[in-house]
Amino acid sequence: VLSHNLCTVLNVPHDPVALEEHFRDDDEGPVSNQGYMPYLNKFILEKVQGNFDKVEFNRMCWTLCAKKNLSKSPLLISDEDAFKVWVIFNFLSEDKYPLIIVPEEIEYLLKKITEAMGAGWQQEQFDHYKIALNTSREGLSAWELIDLIGSGQFSKGMDRQTVSMAINEVFNELILDVLKQGYMLKKGHKRKNWMERWFVLKPNIISYYVSEDLKDKKGDIILDGNCCVEALPDKDGKKCLFLIKCLDKTFEISASDKKKKQEWIQAIQTTVSLLRAGSPPPHKEARQKRKELRQKLLAEQEELERQMKELQAANENKQKELETVRKQLEAAAARAAEEEKKRLQTQVELQDRFSLELEREKMVRQKMEEQVAQKSSELEQYLQRVRELEEMYKQLQEALEDEKQARQDEETVRKLQARLLEEETAKRAELEKWHLQQQHTIQMTEAEKQELENQRMMKEQALQVAMQQLKQLELERKEALEQYEEVKKKLETAASNTKSWKDKVAHHEGLIRLIEPGSKNLHLITNWGPAAFTEAELEERQRSWKGKKATSE
Repeated sequence: VLSHNLCTVLNVPHDPVALEEHFRDDDEGPVSNQGYMPYLNKFILEKVQGNFDKVEFNRMCWTLCAKKNLSKSPLLISDEDAFKVWVIFNFLSEDKYPLIIVPEEIEYLLKKITEAMGAGWQQEQFDHYKIALNTSREGLSAWELIDLIGSGQFSKGMDRQTVSMAINEVFNELILDVLKQGYMLKKGHKRKNWMERWFVLKPNIISYYVSEDLKDKKGDIILDGNCCVEALPDKDGKKCLFLIKCLDKTFEISASDKKKKQEWIQAIQTTVSLLRAGSPPPHKEARQKRKELRQKLLAEQEELERQMKELQAANENKQKELETVRKQLEAAAARAAEEEKKRLQTQVELQDRFSLELEREKMVRQKMEEQVAQKSSELEQYLQRVRELEEMYKQLQEALEDEKQARQDEETVRKLQARLLEEETAKRAELEKWHLQQQHTIQMTEAEKQELENQRMMKEQALQVAMQQLKQLELERKEALEQYEEVKKKLETAASNTKSWKDKVAHHEGLIRLIEPGSKNLHLITNWGPAAFTEAELEERQRSWKGKKATSE
């Protein structure tokens, strides 16, 4: 009966001949000593193709084991809810027999149920429960998990209906792969009318039913990587519209509000993205990651235990070695006692000899201390001399920097003076030109005198302006000369400082040679270049220019 029911649920053809052959017997009893599990694996499970109803298969297994193992004490959940918790346990349990669910998965499941009930998660309460659990066992069996949820320990204040709805929501998500579900309006393909349907989104399909009891299924929307979803503007009196495009059909759907519309669009887009990437549903991927993390932590813990055992073995070896060393020390102490007697006999003889050698060593030590004191004094004098030379070197560096800065200032003043002289020469040439033009104007005929007189007045005004500019240039040139004098004084001061430091350095063994300052004679700078003519020639040119100026006036 069991084999026949398993084959029916798993959609596998039943082979009664193989069953009879496997369990045949004779007058002495069963021919084969193999149990039911080899037959189950060979003739039933190996033929499963995966096209069976997993919920029905779970119900059959639940029927076989629930009556014997389910607690007789009253629970706050129904038998149907207990069945769903049992199926969830099989999904979250570890892959080893006997099956248990570890505390981390218990916390994950209780959190999901609490969130589905709309209550707040009590982390502190679960931590106390986890501590009590870890002290006694590694996890819970399926029946202990059903007792935990059915006791209402983590759902206080909630009624049976709320807990049942929460368990059903978690069951739909984890076991039935329901990513989202709810009522929406769908536009028909033939009559184009709008009908309310209960939509259920799974990893590769959207099914829609007449109501949420899922009894009357109206159709499916097959999803793949080529599908897409788009929001539509309101039309025909319908709001919150969106469009699901598949290869062969297009579906127009209207949500109840904008929030639901956005949630459905986001959920469908996420599902299509997972199909394109070939990724499993989010809860299965999260379970796999949690399992890998637990395996990693377990491996690290086993490694630590192995290292602790190695350290413990090494410690025991060290203890044995220390015991051996202690025995050796006891034997050595016995030998040392015998040698002590011999040493006391020779000590008296050696004491006199050591006394003489000690006196000799004291005399040698005293001489060495005197030599060390003398060397220390010489070293202190040498270090003092080195510090003086370093200080002198720093001051010399500062003096050289001052001299360098003074030379730079002198060069700047020279360039400024040259520029002023060039501007002054250009103005003088322009004035001479204007003066010659004025004399030429005076020698013109009387008929043009009146007109030329007006032009002369205008030129005289321009000449006055030019004279004022010339005076301004002369003032600037005087200021430049004063700056040049100040820079020259700084340079002389720097040169004198350099000279005094040169004498000091020469006094200390002449380690550094100073940079000699340049000539102190005044250099003349004109627009023709430095030292292009003497002071006498410059005075002669000035007298000639003043004479021409007086003649023009």
